Amino acid sequence: MRIARFSIDGNVAFGAVEGESPPGSTDGLVLDIIKGIPFTDFELSGTKLPLSKVRLLPPVLPNKVVAFGRNYAEHAKELGNEVPDAPFAFFKPSTSVIGPGDEIAYPSFSQELHHEAELAVVIGRMCREVPRERVKDVILGYTCANDVTARDVQKREKQWARAKGFDSSCPLGPWVETDLDPSDLTIQCTVNGGQRQLGRTSEMIHPIEDLIVNITEAMTLLPGDVILTGTPAGVGPLNVGDEVAVTIEGIGTLTNKVIKRG
Repeated sequence: MRIARFSIDGNVAFGAVEGESPPGSTDGLVLDIIKGIPFTDFELSGTKLPLSKVRLLPPVLPNKVVAFGRNYAEHAKELGNEVPDAPFAFFKPSTSVIGPGDEIAYPSFSQELHHEAELAVVIGRMCREVPRERVKDVILGYTCANDVTARDVQKREKQWARAKGFDSSCPLGPWVETDLDPSDLTIQCTVNGGQRQLGRTSEMIHPIEDLIVNITEAMTLLPGDVILTGTPAGVGPLNVGDEVAVTIEGIGTLTNKVIKRG
């Protein structure tokens, strides 16, 4: 099931996305409005809306986004970094999250903004100290993410809070796919239609099970929290006016435009 969060006429709700459409289009897609929220048992209302008539929002509003760095060997290599022996985590605040079609505001304190296409895991239930064999039980589904990074600030400040946590630095969407095997999916990033990144989730150094075991040893995850699983090689610059799109096999495409921060 594809679960989207949307607004229409000032109201916000969740809906199940039904139908098929050409890539990059919402033609033929409809939303069956969900009674309640997707983190508990829910029913479909039977009330359907064309997806083209609503505004898609970030599919969840996470309490926290836990991101894992250098989880693809070729990406670590392209930036001159060592591959970590254990998962390497950092945070992006909830205020960094935006949805499909929202604008990435180029931070005024950076001159080198980069895209990082990633598979995101959405947590479906409160959990801690999750054993490896129970990881699937705590996952609601998967979505596309862009770990937008002020690369010059990341290099200069060492701590990544400003470089990766500024407002609009975590686009998520377009929806959560709940029925998906994430072990070997194509991840692609394009900028203005030109391909920048192309990789597969099977290239992860530490698989999703290891990432969730690692972080829940330290902290509780809540329903709607998001785990970013790392980016394949090919990261590169974004400029004001660029349109950046992250496409993941079996999920869809997340598209955002870069604007000058006002």
